Amino acid sequence: MQERMSDVALATNDRANGRSSRMRGTVGAIRAWFRRAATEHVCPPPAAPLGPTPNRGVQRPLGLWWDGSEGQGPSAFARRALLATPALLLARPAAAVTLTERGLTQGGFVIGQAAPGTRVSLDGRALRVTLQGAFAFGFSRDQGPRAALTIIHPDNRREERRLTVAHRQWQEQRINGLPPAQVTPDPETLQRILREREKLAAVRAVDSPLTGFTEGFIAPAQGRISGVYGSRRILNGQPRQPHYGLDFAVPTGTPLKAVAPGRVTLADSFHFFGNLVVIDHGHGVNSLYAHLSAFDVREGQMVTKGEPVARSGATGRVTGPHLHFSFSWFETFLDPQPVVLGA
Repeated sequence: MQERMSDVALATNDRANGRSSRMRGTVGAIRAWFRRAATEHVCPPPAAPLGPTPNRGVQRPLGLWWDGSEGQGPSAFARRALLATPALLLARPAAAVTLTERGLTQGGFVIGQAAPGTRVSLDGRALRVTLQGAFAFGFSRDQGPRAALTIIHPDNRREERRLTVAHRQWQEQRINGLPPAQVTPDPETLQRILREREKLAAVRAVDSPLTGFTEGFIAPAQGRISGVYGSRRILNGQPRQPHYGLDFAVPTGTPLKAVAPGRVTLADSFHFFGNLVVIDHGHGVNSLYAHLSAFDVREGQMVTKGEPVARSGATGRVTGPHLHFSFSWFETFLDPQPVVLGA
């Protein structure tokens, strides 16, 4: 009797040890698969059903053993293994947020890409993000060396990035021969200038959902560059504000193209800018064409990239015919040259 009881106990232990061994093997296989999937960022292709194998049931994807020769469901061992490893189900890495690093400089323009549903802010200012996860921002000519980008991922994980903004050296440009009234305006002209400044600021403050800025930019004209962004300007010997644009030395009547898709938000005549056109490319990104001789568009009109918008001229404060082209993110004028010329 005692011998029979000993045999039963040994058999029970053998079965328990077998279950434990199979359990460890299944858990190990599942852990190995999830580690591989998390590293490769891909899921394995569906495995073709295999025929029954002795003492193991039907094999299915993920290395799970299924009960019965019909393969109708996961075995008890597989169910326990999945319940024992819930953390592995969350091991997929979040999509990284990318930035155009060449824009991380004074006067720079940055386009970012994130997963859909991501929220982004720059130095506490919320940025509009497209349904596809694109966003844009820029830095002023006098931006300091640091900026903070806050990212809230779709899973509500918060990420703080400290951006380093490269310092730049600016040229100096001296322009003589301007009419005195264009350098030191009288009170009446000054009032006009202030009204025009407010009108232009209101147009550039619009945060529209347009996405033209995501489609790339082209040059508005072909010609010699006669003035660059950021240069200190001395007009008739008097220091004035820096030059916030890119000047193309082209003759009067030269066709000028829309640098990206957008909506014309301003087509008017200003004191300093002369005839000008402003195009909204979405998310606060605007382009400005000044000193024009003629308009080819009207306010409210949608334009495509490369479409003629105006003709160059010599209206406003100029010494000769040229295109003054500006590029901005809301109230901040940016350097157009890397954006439209890639240099």
